[in-house]
This record gives sequence, C-alpha cells and structure tokens, in this order.
Amino acid sequence: MQVIEVDNLRKQYRDHVAVQDISFTVERGEIFGIVGPNGAGKTTTVECVEGLRTPDGGSIKVLGLDPRRDGAELRHRVGAQLQESALPDRMKVWEALDLYASFYPRPADQRRLIDDLGLGDKRETTFGKLSGGQKQRLSIALALVGDPEIAVLDELTSGLDPNARRDTWDLIEQVRDGGVTVLLVTHFMDEAERLCDRVAVVDAGRVVALDSPSSLIARMDTAQRIRFRPASPLDDGLLIALPEVRSVRRNGVQVVVTGTGNLLQAVTSVLARNQIVAADLRLEQASLDDAYVALTGHAAVSD
Repeated sequence: MQVIEVDNLRKQYRDHVAVQDISFTVERGEIFGIVGPNGAGKTTTVECVEGLRTPDGGSIKVLGLDPRRDGAELRHRVGAQLQESALPDRMKVWEALDLYASFYPRPADQRRLIDDLGLGDKRETTFGKLSGGQKQRLSIALALVGDPEIAVLDELTSGLDPNARRDTWDLIEQVRDGGVTVLLVTHFMDEAERLCDRVAVVDAGRVVALDSPSSLIARMDTAQRIRFRPASPLDDGLLIALPEVRSVRRNGVQVVVTGTGNLLQAVTSVLARNQIVAADLRLEQASLDDAYVALTGHAAVSD
C-alpha cells in the first residue's frame, strides 16, 4: 500500500528552481531514502511532503491526504525530525518528551520510548549536556512520541562519529521493525545502502534513478577493484598483461587494479610468481556511492 505519493513536484525560490518534476511513491513499512548531495533539493522535497512548504506545481498525497489542506490531521500521523532542530540547553530529556507529547491526542508511552531508544539513564539530563549521538536519539524519540504511521528523518547522522552513526542506523531499523514507515533523507551513500529498501537518487532537483540500492549497483559494470601496497618494486606491465585486468594505476604507494572475472586469484598468482608481497590487500566491490557517481557524474558531498 502506498502511503506517500509525489507526482511532478516543483518548487522555485525566485530565480532558483530547487525541485523539478520529482515523482516517487513510498510503500507502507519500508525505509525509503532520498539521496543526493547537499543542495540537491532533498530537504525542500520532504518539507513539501510534510506540508511545511507549498509546492509551485505537482501533487502530493500522504496517507491519502493533502499535506497543505489536511495539515492538522497529518501532523497527528506523521512524525518529523528536522535537519536543523534544537532544544533549549536547560530542557531535560523527560521535559522535551512531555512537551511534544502534549501536542498529540494519543501520544506514545514516553517512558517506554525513552527506554527503547537507550535514554533511560538520561531522563533528567539537560539537552545541552547530551552527546551528539544522544541528541539524535532524542530527535528520533520526539519524532515518534505522537505514535506516527510515518517518520521523516532528515540528515539524521550528520556530524556524528562512526560509532554513533552505526548506533543510529540500528535505531532506524528498530523504528521500521516497530511498524513505522521511514522516509530517510541523507547524503551518505553508505547509510542509504545499509538502511533503505528503495532510494530516489536526486541531483539538481530531479530524480535521476529510483530503485533498491542493490539494483542500482547491479546496473553498473561489474568491475572489481583490488588495492595493495607492494613490498618490493612492481612492474605494472605484469598486471596489465593479465586478461582479467582492465587498468592499473598508482595512488601514492598503493597500486589499484581494476578488472573482472577471477581478478583476485589472477593478481595474487602473478605477484606470488614474482615473489612480491601484497601488503594491506583489499578487494572492493561496487557500492551505492559508485552507482551515484555513474548516474550523476560526480560524488555526493559529505561533511
């Protein structure tokens, strides 16, 4: 069942067209990603979906409702974590949940929500004393306190360290497993690849591809990459002569070999015959980031 339907959405700010004819649907129970670099039009799109901005063209249906006309009802059914959200530094965790819960006729159990999101020992802690990861956990809690059917999460892990990012990913999956449809906005391709059932790849205000991460990756050439640091001098010609090898390039002290087939065995065999040890050897498969570059011609910008 489709819970979000966006058809030919357009939004313009004076002379700048932020969103051009964007269309996609979101199915109930999935994590749907809108991915692309900063400035691609992702946040404008979800703000139109939430009813925070008025589109200049196209149509939007969320749970069968018009976000602008039926905004009051939708606010009780859609929870949002905004990209730039903050609370007073002196507000305690339980106070924030209590305040947000007062906005809804049938809020979720706040104590259980705090415990489920790993904030049980932080109930009395003020917002200003929370770590970055804890603030993001609280942001998710505030998005869920109304017991929504859909949660919109915008650039949730920006600025977090790797451990906090992975913890947040686990929480997002937990939210989906609890029956909430998740609309996730991110410019981190590894995040979208890990979490999303489907993604809309947005570039310069347009959807350039829409599919599952694995399907987008599968559309690419199936080339593999091997990176290693030769422990002794290596003649690139030894590798270029292999039928499995397409290219060999140097990246500082590293050798990067691109090819197909049983590339790893072919490369390691020729190195062994020439008594060359390959230190720090890594085999890299194609990723969603590679697919994004192939689709748009440039990399997504990260912080």
